[in-house]
Amino acid sequence: MSTPPKRIALGADHGGFELKAGLADHLRRAGHQVEDVGTSSREAVDYPVFALAVAEAVSEGRADVGIMIDGAGIGSCMVANKVPDVRAALAYDLSSARNSREHNDANVLTLGAGLIGAGLAEQIVDVWLATECTEPRHLKRVAMFADPDLRSRSQPQATSGPEENAELHLSDQDIDRVVTRLYQILGPMAGAEPTGLCVGDNPEAAREFVRLGATGLTSVAPAERPGSIPGDLARYIDHTLLKPNATEEQVRTLCAEARDYNFRSVCINPTWVPLAAEMLRGSEVLTCTVVGFPLGANEPEIKAMEARRAIRNGAREIDMVINIGALKSGDDALVLGDIRAVVESCRDGNAVCKVILETALLTDAEKRRASELARTARANFVKTSTGFSTGGATVSDVALMAEVVRGAGMEVKASGGIKSFTDAKAMIEAGATRLGASASIGIVQEAKSTSMSA
Repeated sequence: MSTPPKRIALGADHGGFELKAGLADHLRRAGHQVEDVGTSSREAVDYPVFALAVAEAVSEGRADVGIMIDGAGIGSCMVANKVPDVRAALAYDLSSARNSREHNDANVLTLGAGLIGAGLAEQIVDVWLATECTEPRHLKRVAMFADPDLRSRSQPQATSGPEENAELHLSDQDIDRVVTRLYQILGPMAGAEPTGLCVGDNPEAAREFVRLGATGLTSVAPAERPGSIPGDLARYIDHTLLKPNATEEQVRTLCAEARDYNFRSVCINPTWVPLAAEMLRGSEVLTCTVVGFPLGANEPEIKAMEARRAIRNGAREIDMVINIGALKSGDDALVLGDIRAVVESCRDGNAVCKVILETALLTDAEKRRASELARTARANFVKTSTGFSTGGATVSDVALMAEVVRGAGMEVKASGGIKSFTDAKAMIEAGATRLGASASIGIVQEAKSTSMSA
């Protein structure tokens, strides 16, 4: 990242000593001038002493910016903000790092060595140093930090400048979307004709999945018709497009649908993550992608790098495929390292990690071992299938996986082979909390007749 060289005051307590040493080397290699204010060993010290030293170096003009590391980053931030002209901010991911500079013009960054790893710390520092506060409205608010009369302002100050009004401007396209959404909500209440199929064809069946315990459903792109998915179900749906021949236009459509419906996430191949993250910026829709997909035969370091790159590009959920051949060869150490490498990348980047076992290729004993290894690696999910192999989920697979990870705070995603409402219900009853199916909520057609005959 091309960032002009800066004078940086760098400090840490004993808990942040190792991370400080690594960051000092990283910053010097990037051409920055680093003043290390301590501590100089792992011997226990009091973090306020070093946080104060960093903040004073910035306040007195001996450093352009400061970086302070302790266990969580919170206490050092409190100390630094007591020093005149210091605006300290704690960052724990790339978004908070960027925001603290772009919106708040932070000049001291605090990090928690117990919360993030070295790789993420370097990314946070790089983004933080490269971001500037230039928008007039942000600069105006930053100036208010030092305003002695700020406390006396009991009412918000109205502004009427074109810059502020620009934030509230709605384009014709925005208005059309609002009107369309209102029609979707109010149309059925006014006796309008049904406008779509898919989830809207029988939303009560989809709600039944939720009542049974599902926390997620997969909708394969594209949606059949705009307006067909009720808003109360949208946050349960991962909108998915993993076909190798997916085009940019199809991915753009996928993301536009996800924004319109406010789905939980979109799931796309890694090459589309930057596009998806950009199109979904400012929405509640997450970006999900796949790693080592669909064969799982990449080396652990490559999978970890792939996950880090995807997270850096904006992914918040990572579905990784285990090394199936290594598992079947009895090399559990390799499989554990494989999973753990991706899990640690996800933890560094505050992303969810789902571990795909490809159960159709495994014996029950292998499924159990794979689930245990995922649990040991502290993954968030175990998932049955990629959808690109010889078969998908079975009820017995889900029950076995759920039994292994139960009590570890992990969830189970059943994907592939779910072709009916009966299948989906059985998967949830066996322990699945997310469902992936090619027809997605199209399987509610069966549920409609089931509920009518009950």
